[in-house]
Amino acid sequence: MKCPFCTCEEDKVVDSRSSREGKAIRRRRECLSCGQRFTTYEYVETMPLTIVKADGRREPYDRQKVLGGLYTACKKRPVAAEAIEQMVDQIENSLQGMTDGEIQSKVIGELCMKALFPVDEVAYIRFASVYRKFKEIKEFLSEISVMQQNYT
Repeated sequence: MKCPFCTCEEDKVVDSRSSREGKAIRRRRECLSCGQRFTTYEYVETMPLTIVKADGRREPYDRQKVLGGLYTACKKRPVAAEAIEQMVDQIENSLQGMTDGEIQSKVIGELCMKALFPVDEVAYIRFASVYRKFKEIKEFLSEISVMQQNYT
């Protein structure tokens, strides 16, 4: 494992524990060269997912893209990084349960919105506005109206 700070390949494991509902092992490591600590995760290899984009292109599933989208939606909001990681775990569990190997990108977008809705309303609206490509204020207002109906 290369240190993300100095790229040295020598490190020691400081702590190891089960993570993500037993689906991963979280390891805290310390670089033997620079002394910096970093975290790695070890996963069971699962069937690779292919994402079918709206224009028909296919690309491999990338957890980092989903994390990035959720982190962007939650930027400057009181949502813990751990909560975002849990949302992505929940999304991936749903994907693994419904797939034959190919998933429409819109399914991932809807799962992201479903995960964000109970966590943070502003983050949900941010994500929805990008995902659904809002162009006018009335689209925001319509989505807020739907949210209010779901809360009552």
